[in-house]
Amino acid sequence: MQREDLIFVGTCDLAGLVRGKAFPAADAAARLRRGVGFTHSNIMMSAFGPIYATPFGTEGDLMLVPDETTMVQVPFDDGPSERFYLGDLRATDGGYWDHCPRHFLRRALDALHEATGLSLLAAFEQELVYTGVEDRPGSPYSLDMFRRQNAFGEALMGAIRQAGVVPDSFLPEYGPRQFEMTVKPTIGLRAADEAVIAREMARGVAWRLGHRAILCPMLEPDGVGNGTHIHFSLCGPDGAPATHDPAGPHGLSAVAAAFAAGVLHHMPAIAAVTAPSAASYYRLTPNRWAPTWTNLGERDRGASLRVCPVFAPEDDADAARQFNLEYRVCDASASPYMALGALVFAGVDGIRKGMALPAAPARGFWDMDEAERAAAGARPLPRSLDDALRALAATPEAGEWFGARFLAAYQMFKRSELQALEGLDDRGICARYAAVY
Repeated sequence: MQREDLIFVGTCDLAGLVRGKAFPAADAAARLRRGVGFTHSNIMMSAFGPIYATPFGTEGDLMLVPDETTMVQVPFDDGPSERFYLGDLRATDGGYWDHCPRHFLRRALDALHEATGLSLLAAFEQELVYTGVEDRPGSPYSLDMFRRQNAFGEALMGAIRQAGVVPDSFLPEYGPRQFEMTVKPTIGLRAADEAVIAREMARGVAWRLGHRAILCPMLEPDGVGNGTHIHFSLCGPDGAPATHDPAGPHGLSAVAAAFAAGVLHHMPAIAAVTAPSAASYYRLTPNRWAPTWTNLGERDRGASLRVCPVFAPEDDADAARQFNLEYRVCDASASPYMALGALVFAGVDGIRKGMALPAAPARGFWDMDEAERAAAGARPLPRSLDDALRALAATPEAGEWFGARFLAAYQMFKRSELQALEGLDDRGICARYAAVY
C-alpha cells in the first residue's frame, strides 16, 4: 500500500484544542507561505465539537499558515511519527486575523515591549491524569507511583525533547493517577508554543501506549484538580532579569510590582480566559490547594499569584535569574496563547496605570476572616464561568485587549458552551469535559 507523507498544521483555538488540516509534505514550501484554507466560523468550534453559535456565518476565507519555527517531528518505534506545525490565522492578503489566539498573545507581548522595553520569560507547569497506571493508596509523590507509570514519563520527556522543547521534570502528583510535567522557561510566544507541544506529546505518547493523558481541570466535582500554572518573569533586551529587587515589595522590582498589581486587579475578568470551562470552577474552591482569592503570597500554593522560592543561589545574579512569579488560576481548558496573552495584557495595564500592590497584611492571609481579606485588598475569585464572563464584560480594558468584535465573539463562544451543558449535574459536567481534554 502506498502512503503519502502528511504534515498537520493547527491552531490551539478558543477551546484550547489543536485543530487544523494536513497537507502533503512535498508541498511544505508552498504551504509555509499560503498555509491551508480555514473559515472564520471554525474558531467557534466548541470544546464538544459543534459550532453552537457564530457571528461569522458561512462566508469568508482565512489561511492557517504554519510557523516553521514550531515544526515538530517525533518518530515512534511503532506507528506514525508526530509531525505538525503550529500556525497563525491570517486573512487572504496575508495579514494576521484579529481573532487568532496566537496573534492575541503576540499583540500582548508587543504591548509589554512598547510600554517597558521588556520581554516575558515563561513556562507552563501542567498536571494530567494518566489512565495507564493503577491508583493505589499512598501513591502521591511516591517512588512506587513513579515506578508503576511504566515508562510513560520517560517516553514523554523523550518526545518533548525530540520536539525541540527542553524538559524539566516529571513527577507523580497528589491526585489519583495524577502526574505533572514541566519544561524549561523560554521567551515570549515560544513559551505558549511549547506548552501546546508538551500537551500534544503527552496525548500522543499516552495514545501510543493504549491509554489517555487527561488534562481536564476536574474529572469529578469532588476530586483533585489538574491545574496549569504559568511561571513568568520579566527580562531586558539582553536577557538580563528585571523582576527581582530585594528592597521592593515581596522582592519585586518596581515594574514587576506594577505588573503583578495589574494581574491582581484584573484577575476576576481574566479568569474567564485562563479558567474558561464550567469544570474549572470545581477546582477553584476552598481546601483544594487551589486559589480562591485575588491575592499575592510568598511561597504560598493557595495564593492566586505566588512569589516563588529561590533555591541555593550562588550569588545575587543567580537569585535574580531564578526569581519568578506563578499564576495559578489556569487550567488546560484554556489555550496557552489566550491565557498568557490575558495575563500579559493585565500586567501591562498595571504598568501603564502605575498600579500598586496592596500593603502586606499584619497577619497571615489564611488566618484572616473574609472581611479582613477584603480590607487587605483581596477579592474572591469568580465562583463560576458565568461570573467570570460577567467580570470580563464589565472590564473596559478587555475591549482594548481583544478588540470589540473578538470580545463579543469570545463571550458568544463561552455562553454557548454553558448552554450546551444545561440539564447536566456537576458530575455530568465534569464527565463531558473529561471526555474532551
